Amino acid sequence: MKVNIADVPTLARLLNRKKRHGGAGYAVDLGVILREILTWANRLVPSESGSILLDDPLLKWDPLGRGQLFFAACFGRGSRTLVGTSLGEECGIAGVTYRRGRPYISKDVQKDARSYPVIDGKTGFQTRSIICAPIVIGGAKIGVIELINRKGKANYDEHDLALLEIFAGYTATLVHNALIGRMFEELSKKDSLTDLHNDRFFFHSLEQEAMKVVRQGGELSLIFFDLDRFKEVNDTHGHLAGSRVLKEVADILRRLFIGVKAVLARYGGDEYVVVLPGMDIREAARYAERIRHDIAANVFLKTGDGVRVPRLNIRGVITCSIGVASMSQSIKTSGSGRAVAESLIKAADSAMYAAKEQGKNRVFLSQGGRVPARKRRR
Repeated sequence: MKVNIADVPTLARLLNRKKRHGGAGYAVDLGVILREILTWANRLVPSESGSILLDDPLLKWDPLGRGQLFFAACFGRGSRTLVGTSLGEECGIAGVTYRRGRPYISKDVQKDARSYPVIDGKTGFQTRSIICAPIVIGGAKIGVIELINRKGKANYDEHDLALLEIFAGYTATLVHNALIGRMFEELSKKDSLTDLHNDRFFFHSLEQEAMKVVRQGGELSLIFFDLDRFKEVNDTHGHLAGSRVLKEVADILRRLFIGVKAVLARYGGDEYVVVLPGMDIREAARYAERIRHDIAANVFLKTGDGVRVPRLNIRGVITCSIGVASMSQSIKTSGSGRAVAESLIKAADSAMYAAKEQGKNRVFLSQGGRVPARKRRR
């Protein structure tokens, strides 16, 4: 039996959902799992055709009601034309099963008002009977599994439907494990306090981008900065307030780099780095100056409940000293990606310390001196 599986981008989109509850898990190949589920379902309940349909998590809460069920895996005549395509969640027996969240059996589809003959028109297949069960994770419906046209006996029965429900449960468990695996993979890249990338992911990304420039040419810049007078906040208001400041700095970075190809990371303590592939040192310096300006102008900790999380309205205290380096201007682009990445970090770090030594709250270029501050608009 050949089971057709949707392509990787489609499966990735269908997995782009949030897990409902905790628990340990592992990453799985969703395509392999769906293939095995349908193979075993067909062995226990022999059928001419069958499918697993999953919803698109970005559309399921669409206020216009444009939810879609995608054929993630299917077998049988014409199934190759179906895999990766979708139908509206209001369509057919699959849609009814999904919306109601209850199993469904139809022993004569031709007389069933809920049938959806459009699919048969696409495949050249004639659906006579069908059983369908919802796939549910933590109370949330994510799709359905269906089998069509029973082999070996006249029609499907309640025993067949019960077996299909078991396979729907297996599918839910394994998709859930895939979600957990995806979550842990993402968490391994993130700093737990700021939700920026962590230092390990930063260095890996910088090394990869540096190697691309060494091999293919181009440009790569790095912004390195830490906060001035951050210790004063910790000493005066406590470490909880300091942690909130670090989060707000991360928010400023995210706002500044919306739509820009960049890796934003917390390097450690109150140090941050920004990797800018394809950007020369002058353009990177302009972004660095925007970082400096926005941090200096920000009023920190202006929200809170006034008791447990006080509103401190810290202004004129937190600034930053920034160093900027690029591969073309700051280092020799030779050697391994790791060696080049380390040289670029050292160059940006040295420029940052020069900024501190020259009075703080300023931007210095590696081997290029201070970047003039932005003029205030009148």
